[in-house]
Amino acid sequence: MLRRLLLAAVVAAIAGTAVFWWLTIPATVAAGALPAYQPNLANGLTTFNAGGCSSCHAVPKQDDRLKLGGGLAIPSPFGTFYAPNISPDPNDGIGRWSEADFVTAVLKGTSPQGTHFFPAFPYPSYTHAKIEDARDLFAYLKTLAPVPGKVRDHDLPFPFNIRRNVGVWKFLFMDDKPFVADAGRSASWNRGAYLVNSWGHCAECHSPRNVLGGIVTAQRFAGGPNPEGEGWVPNITQKGLSDWSAKDIEYFLETGQTPDGDSAGGSMVRVIKNTSQLSAADRAAIAEYVKSLPPVEGPPKPKKKDAS
Repeated sequence: MLRRLLLAAVVAAIAGTAVFWWLTIPATVAAGALPAYQPNLANGLTTFNAGGCSSCHAVPKQDDRLKLGGGLAIPSPFGTFYAPNISPDPNDGIGRWSEADFVTAVLKGTSPQGTHFFPAFPYPSYTHAKIEDARDLFAYLKTLAPVPGKVRDHDLPFPFNIRRNVGVWKFLFMDDKPFVADAGRSASWNRGAYLVNSWGHCAECHSPRNVLGGIVTAQRFAGGPNPEGEGWVPNITQKGLSDWSAKDIEYFLETGQTPDGDSAGGSMVRVIKNTSQLSAADRAAIAEYVKSLPPVEGPPKPKKKDAS
């Protein structure tokens, strides 16, 4: 009887391992899936700004937002991530990546080595983007100056440092369906919806997360604790922005100034540096979409402790 139980346990363990391995296979985009294409560098620049690439990947404590040597520390409940070098440097950056490598990284969250990237890289949002935009972005990045310097490894405790486990996270929380325009909405609204939900990755910060780090779908865009550990990210549905007009949102994305005369703070300062570079039409599209978000109650904000 004991022998049968042991045999059943071994079989179950083998089957469980096989299922785990199958579920966590990193997805890729084959080079053969990318037909001949003439990149649009102007669109690559737009995508670069919409994606906020310099917010994380610019070398910290210097003014050149195109110096993409990485190194920014990104704290989280799971440890500290360090933004990698995405300059065209052949040794420390992405200079030796193929176009398929880059598209796979951005849209699938898989490295050229065939391992999962951690979702501190906002590919769960980028996955909804158009392949052509990713190809244009890659072409644009290759026009920038190489920045030598290898970024340190992430500082993550076990088991969060096991990349294979990210495959389970993707299975649970990553919806890789492409963006589909709403035929009942305007072209501007659809452009805004596309930018906000893909390259803009607004939900990545403006949504509460569960204990595994997945966005709480029912409270998407409803704000919550800052993923970086300090402060509170505001609710950008009509629950939080009912007093803002679309023009107010446009102006904020251009200048960082709020309707009441305050200004953006924290990581939003870096975001504004990117959105201010977008066209007025794109900022208006984002504002139109954000203004259309129905009111959603977010998690309760902690009360400030009385000074003693």
